[in-house]
Amino acid sequence: MNVLVAGSHGQVGQHATRILAESDYDVRGMVRAESQASDITDLGAKPIVADLTADLSHAVTGIDAIIFAAGSGGNDVWDVDRDGAINLIDEAEAEGVDRFVMLSSINADQPENSPEALREYLRAKAEADEYLRESSLTYTIVRPGPLTNESGTGRIKTGADLDRDDVEIPREDVARTLIAALSSESTYNKTFELAAGNEPIEEALQEPLDN
Repeated sequence: MNVLVAGSHGQVGQHATRILAESDYDVRGMVRAESQASDITDLGAKPIVADLTADLSHAVTGIDAIIFAAGSGGNDVWDVDRDGAINLIDEAEAEGVDRFVMLSSINADQPENSPEALREYLRAKAEADEYLRESSLTYTIVRPGPLTNESGTGRIKTGADLDRDDVEIPREDVARTLIAALSSESTYNKTFELAAGNEPIEEALQEPLDN
């Protein structure tokens, strides 16, 4: 499987790119700046320099699946987190990519339950998620809770409405979940929340998930 990781220089994206490369996927790491390309090569992937807000046709050519782990860090949520995702979804459809795994966020469907500083970001993510659901792509939308830099455990919990007091998760486990979802048919055309838990990732993804 040829996989494109959008946002491969971000914290989750770097984990995903490295793990995919170590698992013998043919992985391309999409970065915005040429100066980041060598870091992607060091992770074992082929760097692709592309701007989510511009032409992406060269980035998706020959790709079987996309993991969208890009983000503006809160600096440009409408142009990057929403419209950048939409641009890549459109390019995937045009190229016939089919498989698209989206890294979203818990509370994207209820931004009013998050701090004011996060609400605009969550609204942008929600609109991108909805655009993906309405596309022709075989999608999975993963909505993790607050991310940590602790080492991954390989164990998670999933659901439609997790307990908000216990939803932190290591970035490494988020990356492994995004990758496991690529070929897990039980996640096809599903949206679910994600947190650290007790079940191995592959087993947790077989549990009933939200539509």
